[in-house]
Amino acid sequence: MECLIRELMRDPLLLKYSVVMVDEAHERSIHTDIIVGLLKKILKRRADLRVIVSSATLDAEAVRDFFNQDDSKGKSEEIATIITIEGRAFPVDVFYISSPVPDYVKATMETILKIHKHEKPGDILAFLTGQEEVEHVCALVREAAESMQRVTMQLLVLPMYASLTAKEQLKVFQRTPEKTRKVVIATNIAEASITINGITYVIDCGFVKLRAFNPDTGSDCLVVVPVSQASAEQRSGRAGRVRSGKSYRLYPEEEHAKLPAATVPEMQRSDLSTVLLLLKALGVSNVLRFNFLSKPPAQNMSRALDLLYALGAIDVDGKLTEQLGQQMAEFPLEPMFAKMLLESGKFECSEEILSIAAMLNIECVFTTPSIGKAKADRAKYQFSVEEGDHLTLLNVYESFIKKKKSARWCHENYLNYKGLMRVVDVRNQLKGLLQRFEIPLVSAEGDADRICRCIAAGFFANAARLHYTGEYRTVKDDLPIHVHPSSVLYALKPAQWVMFNEVLLTSRAYMRNVTAIDPRWLYELAPHYYQYGTEREIAAKRMKTGT
Repeated sequence: MECLIRELMRDPLLLKYSVVMVDEAHERSIHTDIIVGLLKKILKRRADLRVIVSSATLDAEAVRDFFNQDDSKGKSEEIATIITIEGRAFPVDVFYISSPVPDYVKATMETILKIHKHEKPGDILAFLTGQEEVEHVCALVREAAESMQRVTMQLLVLPMYASLTAKEQLKVFQRTPEKTRKVVIATNIAEASITINGITYVIDCGFVKLRAFNPDTGSDCLVVVPVSQASAEQRSGRAGRVRSGKSYRLYPEEEHAKLPAATVPEMQRSDLSTVLLLLKALGVSNVLRFNFLSKPPAQNMSRALDLLYALGAIDVDGKLTEQLGQQMAEFPLEPMFAKMLLESGKFECSEEILSIAAMLNIECVFTTPSIGKAKADRAKYQFSVEEGDHLTLLNVYESFIKKKKSARWCHENYLNYKGLMRVVDVRNQLKGLLQRFEIPLVSAEGDADRICRCIAAGFFANAARLHYTGEYRTVKDDLPIHVHPSSVLYALKPAQWVMFNEVLLTSRAYMRNVTAIDPRWLYELAPHYYQYGTEREIAAKRMKTGT
């Protein structure tokens, strides 16, 4: 989908194409909704273009009505229709547990082993919420399989998540060896985006990790929520592709009826700064009147425009700024990351910022084994620096390069080798963009302040200060927030002022990827975004200006 959007930036009317097919539209990703809205706009200029929107569980009537509705005249015209094709599927028996499980990760592992011991041959696909859970269950199942006796089949355990290298992802599609049962433990990437032949048994943990935008804090949160009924059906359907199968849902049957019918579209639960920046780059001047398949909340739109203006991507009239805004739109990253990279030449630390930006693109750098956690913690400590997580990640990457990308060294230091190899690829792609924009590639030569100030130049909106109660409060909205236990700053003396990349919302709001900052940087780098001075001075300024 993202490739098609980039193609639209080069060819706004898609004149090279006569047919466009949007598959798996039920996922309702941001890119899917943008493309559907742009295609409706293009169809007004190109009657010869044919558009196919396909899915197994899509609300087809809603999409048909969207294309048929003429928003300028308020009338409908029959330009879209629904075609239904019966797919071939085998029956899938669905099983529920009798009572809720306290730990769905442990329950997933136990269900895999029970199937392996008692069920007929056939591969297993288990759904979990994130990379960390996937890797953890992979390790547990491999460990348990080694101790199993009197089992005729071997277990081949394979992870599947978005940040895996292409080579590792391809392993799940390879034919399963004889006298072996393949177990694929995956995130929801395996729900509809891919089809793995041979899957006979599906285990559904009943949860999914979704990115949700909190307009109160102005930041994205990663939230683990129950799956929708549509997602549960998609997951079960993976077991009925080549023969009849079984689906094990790790929640009671009565809970299934309480699940939402469909997942909330990403457009309605995400930070829209990337969306609006893309639309501006595609020539959509009035983004508020854009044809969204599902209209996003007004508060999210307002927050996104506010951030883009603060970053310098748009001017006071809402137009894309001639150089900075256009260059930011070229990056396949969120605007704050793009701003950080584009500013790195001014701070003379572009080499380090490239490494940090690439490292932040993988979900889990450090691995945590089920046995030997203390050793893993000590290994992580050797890379840690008091400035925070960003420079710690930089230390990891530079050490990895110095060790000539050694897989053995990664294993000894409890690092994610596959993820680090992915970082190398991402860094090279980002470096190519900086070279194209003629950003000087220079090193900070160990000057940590230059690096931290450059990070603050992109992420100044995500700042927090230590409150007298001992918790942190966001600078912009004064909301309570906490350092995540995985941060290197968690065990250190609390810094007075910090900046973070994202928020993880579980029992409370946690900052992830945290770095200590000097509060003067905020006023220096974003005087238009923050007011500087004591509370009494700020109140006096507000009274004087009438704000």
